[in-house]
Amino acid sequence: MATVATGRTRTFGPGAGPRLMVLPMVVGLLAFAVYPVLYLTVLSFSKSLLGKPFQAWVGLANYGKAAHDQTFLWSLARSAAFALPVTLAELVAGVTVALLLQSSLRRGHVVRTLLLLPLMTPPIMVAVAWRLILSPVGGLLNTILTRTGLADQPVSVLGSATWAMPAIGLADAWQWTPFVVLLTYAALQTQSEEVRHAALVDGASEWRAFWSVTLPLLLPALAAIGLLRMIGAFKLFDLVYALTQGGPGFSTTVGSYLIYRTGFEKFDVGYAAALTMLFGLFVGVVTLPVVLLRDRVLRQFG
Repeated sequence: MATVATGRTRTFGPGAGPRLMVLPMVVGLLAFAVYPVLYLTVLSFSKSLLGKPFQAWVGLANYGKAAHDQTFLWSLARSAAFALPVTLAELVAGVTVALLLQSSLRRGHVVRTLLLLPLMTPPIMVAVAWRLILSPVGGLLNTILTRTGLADQPVSVLGSATWAMPAIGLADAWQWTPFVVLLTYAALQTQSEEVRHAALVDGASEWRAFWSVTLPLLLPALAAIGLLRMIGAFKLFDLVYALTQGGPGFSTTVGSYLIYRTGFEKFDVGYAAALTMLFGLFVGVVTLPVVLLRDRVLRQFG
């Protein structure tokens, strides 16, 4: 029991201590999560310019405009077309590398440290590095293509509407596949080797042991990792900003980059707020099946 003297005696029950300890987290949540969402919601119903918010209330006009904005609708499609295959590719590559580390590098501390380098590299520096690699003049890729005879002249990968987005996906995979590797490797360390060895003793091949023993035990972790990476892939911005500026044309203009252009180049922050709300709703709808799958996996294998 605690007593505070303020002219009268006031006592706090035994549960007051834990509630007071949670108070800073609640205040932080209200300040950094709830308030921005509420402000953004109100902003989306207004005509607001950068530096001059809430000039007029327009109701659902911004949302109606977004529903007929072909550029925005296509940006949503590009975001999904980027996030889904890139997440799958990073999961497959990450699991493969983690299994190789598990089987051949029991003491691979140096390798695991090297895997951290792409994660520790600022995204803008990753973009600069890949811009140099893909440059049509003196870039590593074009040097290899021309010297091996695979191309007669330099290829502008980032200037191609066909290859610009795959190039961004490659840069994203280079940076974030190590994230998948490290988390998968950590999950593998929690598995008992006795179960896998028992399957091998019973005559199962390495491949069969992986599919029947290792992978099912790994599924809960992979479901969580995949969800994290999918949400991160939907947030793609810096690589697009530094590599292509959304071009050529609108071929790499994803949802987050279009919102940036609307708010900070066209200064229409009211419409940008509406686009942000719709983009968040779209990401929630697309990732909902993954969330449900993760919950099912956790119930079955967790």
